[in-house]
Amino acid sequence: MTSTFREKLEFTAAQMYYGQHRTMQSIARELGVSRSTVSRLLQDARDQGIVRISLHPPSEHTSALEYRLGEHYGIRAYVAASSAHEDAGVRAEAVAVLAAQVIDQLVEEDAVVGLAWGQTMTSVARRLPTREVPGLQVVQLNGSVNSQPGATDDAASGVSLRLGVVEQFAEAYHGRAYLFPVPAFFDYEQTKQALWRERSTSRVLNLQRRSTLAVFGVGTFHEGKPSQVYADGYLSREDLNRLTEQDAVGDVCTVFLRADGSWRDIELNSRSSGMRPDELRRVPRRICVVNGPHKVPALRGALAAGLVTDLVLDQLTANRLAHEEVGV
Repeated sequence: MTSTFREKLEFTAAQMYYGQHRTMQSIARELGVSRSTVSRLLQDARDQGIVRISLHPPSEHTSALEYRLGEHYGIRAYVAASSAHEDAGVRAEAVAVLAAQVIDQLVEEDAVVGLAWGQTMTSVARRLPTREVPGLQVVQLNGSVNSQPGATDDAASGVSLRLGVVEQFAEAYHGRAYLFPVPAFFDYEQTKQALWRERSTSRVLNLQRRSTLAVFGVGTFHEGKPSQVYADGYLSREDLNRLTEQDAVGDVCTVFLRADGSWRDIELNSRSSGMRPDELRRVPRRICVVNGPHKVPALRGALAAGLVTDLVLDQLTANRLAHEEVGV
């Protein structure tokens, strides 16, 4: 392979990976090479300067926000610098890039990473760097099968995308993905209990409990753009009305929370397939990624429940959280 052709191939692979956010497996199929070859092409593209990743130090205001939120909640806070005048897509990109950097620092050999699906997690997974981490296992923390009428499961917004985020995360580190092919919400609690006794399900549940790192977002339905679990028809209108009556403000891993962090007596949680907050709290490091001030009520619930050790968020969200809770 000539140097010129090799460089063109490196550029093509880099453009598909960083510009189009495609997986290495997809790129390998299109280029007719192995996944390991794609990984080398991407590394060479960075070494040759075809891909240049720039890091920008946070402003003093951002650093102050991180310190105040960290002190108030007893967490590590990471704020992606942005302004109110920037497009929401730009702010979302900044959060995803920063979250990928934070996650990469914590991914170690033989780690078990628990991952919840959602739009935010999909963006983060696409921006993870590529490197080999021996023994890494990535396990899905909540089911995603949708039985509601009118649910979408196409490539743009359906099940394939949600399951793909776990595989994409594992692929970035040459790890192994463990999917959780159960409903997001069961119709009957008894059905869930029966399935939880099956060996195939128990193996995934046990791996979830062995997680050394958990990565998740927060879902919300009260204001702004609804999160994926609400927008894609997983819940009926009756479900949403009942959640409102029970003062739910959002969810983590499709388990619903109130603003004070309580969750046990919210009826729908008995039918949710997501990891319960009391189990999630046992994971040593728990990274919550939040994009958008409309998610602050749900984020407050997650913080009150003690679910977060590391918080990555945009500056507008950090400002709102700080002003409402810390009194900056």
